[in-house]
Amino acid sequence: MKEIAAFEAGIKLGALFHQFIGVPVSHENAGILERAMESCIKLQPYVVNAEVRIDRKKLSKRLSGFNYCSLEGDMLYARVEVEVDGCKATGVLKWDEKKKYPLMSLATE
Repeated sequence: MKEIAAFEAGIKLGALFHQFIGVPVSHENAGILERAMESCIKLQPYVVNAEVRIDRKKLSKRLSGFNYCSLEGDMLYARVEVEVDGCKATGVLKWDEKKKYPLMSLATE
């Protein structure tokens, strides 16, 4: 069951990433977008909790003359907790600066 819980955590993060990367974001809607992404993850089977954060500093640097930009992978942090038949797994999506890539992993906490 641990493998299934880990798989489910990865699927949730992959779906989140591919559904929302590219969406228009600004300081005015960043919080709303974070809550919407959390809400979407929480609808999925086995999800116990979800957290999403958009890096406001990176957002500020990328704003266009129209005061918004597209959400990019290095701006996003996500954490999802799942439980399958008593087995828990926590997956994290965060930017790896060294690899210049948004990596997904199981939390080591």
